[in-house]
Amino acid sequence: MPGLIERYEQVKETKEPLDWAELVTLDLSLFDQPGGKADLVKQLEHAVHHVGFFYVKNFNISQNEIDEQFALGREFYALPLEEKLKFHSAEDLARGEYNGYRPAGHRILGNGIKDNVQVYNIPKFDGHHERAHPAVLQEHIKEIEAFQRKCHDEVIVKLLTLFAILLELPDEDYFVRQHQYNVQGEDHLRYMHYAARSAEENKQVGELYSPGHTDLGSVTLLFRQPVAALQILNSEGQWKWVRALDGTITINTCDALTALTGGYIKSSIHRVHAPPKDQAGIDRLGVLYFARPNNHVVLDPVFEDSPVLKKLGYTSNAFTELGQHLTTQQWVKVRQSQQQRKLPGYEVDKDGKYTRTQKDLEILPGLSAKIYN
Repeated sequence: MPGLIERYEQVKETKEPLDWAELVTLDLSLFDQPGGKADLVKQLEHAVHHVGFFYVKNFNISQNEIDEQFALGREFYALPLEEKLKFHSAEDLARGEYNGYRPAGHRILGNGIKDNVQVYNIPKFDGHHERAHPAVLQEHIKEIEAFQRKCHDEVIVKLLTLFAILLELPDEDYFVRQHQYNVQGEDHLRYMHYAARSAEENKQVGELYSPGHTDLGSVTLLFRQPVAALQILNSEGQWKWVRALDGTITINTCDALTALTGGYIKSSIHRVHAPPKDQAGIDRLGVLYFARPNNHVVLDPVFEDSPVLKKLGYTSNAFTELGQHLTTQQWVKVRQSQQQRKLPGYEVDKDGKYTRTQKDLEILPGLSAKIYN
């Protein structure tokens, strides 16, 4: 019988006049209604091609189920560090394996300031990722699995269906077949904790918790939490804050989906900024779900099956231009290995611009990661 945990209460939203991004909200209750998919695709087209961020609402996951995941994240991060470290493996990180615990301070941001983020990743329950979890999570592992499966079935599957319709692929399940929950893959649920930093420390790293980047999978689900920090880079080159809207999940599209569509679906560029003044002393807890293609899927553009991609010329990607035909498993391994390297700090100039050497950023020969400033 799972132990009872105290209900999670979110903090109040900021009252600071931030420059908020204007994002479309998809109502997933339309998905099974006559003409609903077509209406959703019309709303989605600009969001995925130009922005890479949008919201969804009415997604059949209750607020109680979401609050339980936040409560489990809170309970995990309340454990003593020595207990959490039992679920950390530096060797796994070096190999590109990113499940379990990563402590804060794993990386130096710049000027001697280490990162302030702790991560706990729980892989999907596909039969290929058996691993131990701390008791507070193991006691609720069935609820965690149920939550993951709802993320997949109620949100991911519907979005992948809409993407297939948008690209006029042969059938609606084209992408769904490449993202099956019970087939081996690297999808995972994440509890993510950013510790509040002093104003002086924030200044030394350009007011950032994490510099601008893209995610490596297909779709990321960010469940509502009101400590303002997430920013996106819009098509005009401006950083805009992302508001936490009641009753929504914030969605961003990612690198693997960009590869499969030859760049048509945008991999969103985003960063984590230090929170505004009225939230500056508050730790930030996030619950996220990362969906990726199944491990065997080759990340070549699907233009031969998409009249839209073929007509518009989206026929290659960063991998195929190098003569590479990477599977998802290969891509995840090389990208996560690059992300998790133990490296010296970024160079951070007086304007908060981050730079690294090309060697530090190299993922594959001829392919390097980018830092977006």
